[in-house]
Amino acid sequence: MRDKVFYLICFGFILGVLLRSFIFIDQYLVGVSILISFLLLLFLFFVSPKKILILFCIFIFSFSCGILRFHASDISAPEVFGTRLEKNSELSGVVVDDPDMRETNQKLVILVKLEEGKSKILLTVDLEDKFRYGDEVSFSGVLEKPKNFITDQGRKFDYENYLRKDGIFYVMNYPKIEVVSHGNGNRIKGALFFVKEEFLKKINFIIPEPESLLMGGLILGEKSPFSKDLRQSFVDTGTIHIIALSGYNVTIVAEWIMKIFSFLPRNFGFGAGILGILLFVVMAGGSSTAVRAGTMATLALIARATGRNYDVARALVLAGAVMILVNPFVLVFDVSFQLSFMATVAVIFFAPRVEKYFLWITPRFGLRDVVAVTVSAYIFVMPFILYKMGNLSLVALPANILILPFIPLTMMLGFFTGFAGFIWYIFGIPFGYLSYLLLHYELAIVGFFSRLPFASFSIPNFPLFVVFLFYGYFTYRIFGKEIKAFFGSL
Repeated sequence: MRDKVFYLICFGFILGVLLRSFIFIDQYLVGVSILISFLLLLFLFFVSPKKILILFCIFIFSFSCGILRFHASDISAPEVFGTRLEKNSELSGVVVDDPDMRETNQKLVILVKLEEGKSKILLTVDLEDKFRYGDEVSFSGVLEKPKNFITDQGRKFDYENYLRKDGIFYVMNYPKIEVVSHGNGNRIKGALFFVKEEFLKKINFIIPEPESLLMGGLILGEKSPFSKDLRQSFVDTGTIHIIALSGYNVTIVAEWIMKIFSFLPRNFGFGAGILGILLFVVMAGGSSTAVRAGTMATLALIARATGRNYDVARALVLAGAVMILVNPFVLVFDVSFQLSFMATVAVIFFAPRVEKYFLWITPRFGLRDVVAVTVSAYIFVMPFILYKMGNLSLVALPANILILPFIPLTMMLGFFTGFAGFIWYIFGIPFGYLSYLLLHYELAIVGFFSRLPFASFSIPNFPLFVVFLFYGYFTYRIFGKEIKAFFGSL
């Protein structure tokens, strides 16, 4: 009974947020639904304790709370900034996130405070200018609202809500900007970003480009320095997921660490894996995205280490519900959260079912397990990637089979390269050389398959209902018995 109540509360809340993400529902109607379901729940509990009715009321209550939570976070842009729209404005604020370096420019998130209100503004500035988290800057330019656009694959990208999930309501392109002062941010966060920057410097100093760019993408999701052609090569070969900042990357590298230390006492190997996750979060600057990915990876690691998949499932559902409670926009508008959650489900539940197809691979060094984990994660997230990116790669399977088994070792060597470089760059050279060989091989595979004339083709509007069919089938295959038992006991 307690398990049923737990899942109904969590999934009811998540479904409420999901519905409200697409459809506006009057808050007063939701308030009435919460009140009626709560009163009816009390009545049934004390007067007619019919289990199925009690569970139904609990679901409706949590479902309505999910709608109300999204409604509470669905705030409008501050009006004080709206009066400056499409006009040249002079403003000042503080850089509140790590600068996002792109191929030809960089993005700065600026928190601007006025007497009448405050808001975050996304600035696009020249790549040559140097900024850091915590810098106070003054800038002037034309203030605009973000506009949705069509991607290269012909899909509409909801850029407005993508920025809105982070509290960003306005943008300004190439303003006149100058630094007023430094060190105005949170000291701990500033220190983490500094460590991240220095870590990448050590890697870039030891490993040449473009291999160093791939290493930054693997470890920290640093996709910004990639050229458009190189990024498109990853898309065409269905390997773009390996450079996304999600729980997928950090889970497989943590599992590799556990396999390496498997000859030691079990707790030591598990502790080494958790330490690897912690280092990942620190190296990524302690961003909310990295924390979410680290949380998902930790849960996957616990499940894989203990074999208690369905006990960890409750923790996974709770973690997802809490993250959505903190920021309801991540459920629909944050691809990183979605990838992390789905990849973690794949690692915990799908990989054990896939592993039997890889008995021909040697179990030495945990290679069979790693291959099963990486391939199952890719298969599981593929329908979602098709829907989001609209690109079907015909070479994805061979490309992933040839690359994925080497990704954990590559990432681990990258960590060693950066940390050894902190001590003395000479210490990092051996690790850097081994990293370079693996990275060069992986880029060669991507380059070879991307140049094939039939490598991929675009699906501008991959049907959403097909995605639901895929995941409905996966859900039935993985959780069919549990779902039948759940409803059969009502």
